[in-house]
Amino acid sequence: MKTRLLLAALTLAVATPLAAADLSLAKVVVALKPDKNPDAMLAERRTLAAALEKSFGRPVEVIVPLSAAVIAEGLANGTIDLAWVSAMDMLNLRKNDAAHLLLASQINGSTGYKSYWVTLADRPYRDITDLRGKPIAFSSRSSTSGYLIPLSDLKNRGLLDAKADPASFFGPDHVWFGTGYVSAVERVLAGEAEAAAVSDYVLDGDKHLTPEQKSRLRKLQSQGPVPTHVIAASARLRPDDLAALKRGLLALDAASTGVERTVFSAELVEVDPATHLQPVVEALALVEPAKP
Repeated sequence: MKTRLLLAALTLAVATPLAAADLSLAKVVVALKPDKNPDAMLAERRTLAAALEKSFGRPVEVIVPLSAAVIAEGLANGTIDLAWVSAMDMLNLRKNDAAHLLLASQINGSTGYKSYWVTLADRPYRDITDLRGKPIAFSSRSSTSGYLIPLSDLKNRGLLDAKADPASFFGPDHVWFGTGYVSAVERVLAGEAEAAAVSDYVLDGDKHLTPEQKSRLRKLQSQGPVPTHVIAASARLRPDDLAALKRGLLALDAASTGVERTVFSAELVEVDPATHLQPVVEALALVEPAKP
C-alpha cells in the first residue's frame, strides 16, 4: 500500500507543472518583440504557448505587439505579464517602475554579444567612417544592438558630438528606423540603405534571415558589448507569482525542450539587474533616446 502511495505521489509530482501550485493567474500573457519575419514569429508563438502552458499549468497567450511602447504600457497596466525585450527597453521599464528583470538570455555561455553594421557583400565600404552622408537603417528606436550601441560607438570614435543627432553624420533624411532587425536588413537588401545596425546573431545565426538573404550581406563592423535580451515581468505581479513564473521559465531549459533556444535564441539565466544593464547606462550617457 505504501509503495502504491509513493508511486502515485511521484507521478503527481512529475505531472504537475512547477509553477502551478503557487501561481494565482488564471492565464499568462506573454509579449514578444517583432524582431523576426512574421511567419517565423507565428510559429514561435504557437511553440512557446504550448511549452509554457505545460510549464505554468495555465493557459498562455503569446502576442507580438507592433512596438516597444505597446509592450511597456501592457506591463505597466498589468495586461501583459511577461515580455521578451531588449536591455534598453528593460532599463526604461525599471525607471518607470513598470517591470522587473526576471531572467536574461545567455548565448554561448555569455550574457553579452556584439552589435553589427551589415552591408551588401559587393559594397566597397571598409568601416563605419565610409558611411558618412549615406542612408542607413537602425533596427528600431528602442533597440540596444540596433541603435543605442552603434550610435554610442560613433560618439566614442569622435565621429559624432555628444548628444548629437545621427543625421548630423549620415545626413538629413538618411536615418531610418525599422520595427525590428529584419525590417532594417530588408532596407539594405532593397538598396534603400547602405547599411543596417543589428545584433550579431541576425547575420551569424539562422533564425532571422534566409540563406539567400545572408549570402548577399557581410559584416561591415562590430561594436559592443551588448547586454542580452531579458524577460521582463510586470511590476503588478505578486511576489509569489514572480517566483512561480521564474521557476516555470527555468524549467524550459531543464526539460531540454529547446523552446528557449528557438524563441529566445539562448537559455535563460538569473542575473544581477544592475550589472546586466550597466553597458546600457553607460551608452545612454552619450546618446539621447530616439524620438518617435
